[in-house]
Amino acid sequence: MNTRSKFHLLARAGYGARGVVFLLIAALALFSSVAGGRPDTQSALTALLQQPFGRIWIGLIGLGLAGFVIWRLAQSLANADGQDDDLKGYVIRAALFGSAITYAGLALTSLTMALHMSSGGGSGGEEGLAAWVMAQPFGRYIAGLIGLGFVIGGIITALKGIRRKFGRYLALDADKNTPAVLISIYGLVARGAVFGIIGVFFLYAAFTVDPDQAGGMADALAWVQRLPFGGVIYAIVAVGLAAFGIYNFVEARYRRINVPEVGDIRRELPLGRAS
Repeated sequence: MNTRSKFHLLARAGYGARGVVFLLIAALALFSSVAGGRPDTQSALTALLQQPFGRIWIGLIGLGLAGFVIWRLAQSLANADGQDDDLKGYVIRAALFGSAITYAGLALTSLTMALHMSSGGGSGGEEGLAAWVMAQPFGRYIAGLIGLGFVIGGIITALKGIRRKFGRYLALDADKNTPAVLISIYGLVARGAVFGIIGVFFLYAAFTVDPDQAGGMADALAWVQRLPFGGVIYAIVAVGLAAFGIYNFVEARYRRINVPEVGDIRRELPLGRAS
């Protein structure tokens, strides 16, 4: 297997691992509406840890997510998707780099759990991020920017589904109403909605200078559940997160993976340009 094939395998395994995580979160969300609990990534990994061969499965997920991080870095730093050299292109690449950091943390958590170095406890997540940010100089404003980023990211993610922009990167006709396309639209809209709610929590935390007001996915779903007809809306969003998980499997199968060359990476990095 040559280097290009290995890179393709890493990226596709990464999408698959992310899909498994979101299916677990969706299952926890639907189950927690009856039995309680927190439907977030930490709880999903902890639930998997308690299953037969749980550490093996978590280890495989961790390795897959590590491959996803490498792919995200290729997208952001080496511009593997060929984004334009304009403000929009740089914003997209910055978001992809942020995604790489997020999933690097989740991959590390998964691998430490698999190696018996962690039991899956601890807070972490968006709440832990908010607490850390608030403790920094100008932390209130940074938290506000993070919240704004979540809101914008949510809108972009939802529009990506509604306008079928995801088809640009897939070897799949997104204009046809196939099951894969419709599930992808549903999943992206649901994921975007959750992103937007998390962003509002961060903005409120910045406004009140209270990191406890920031929330993650579980808090966003809990807020949805308290709305009028919240039970129905909650179920729609939870199933939508499952659809987002399946969308990742669609990407694992049909995503166009462009492997950046060494020369391309040097041109994209500041040092490469200076030389």
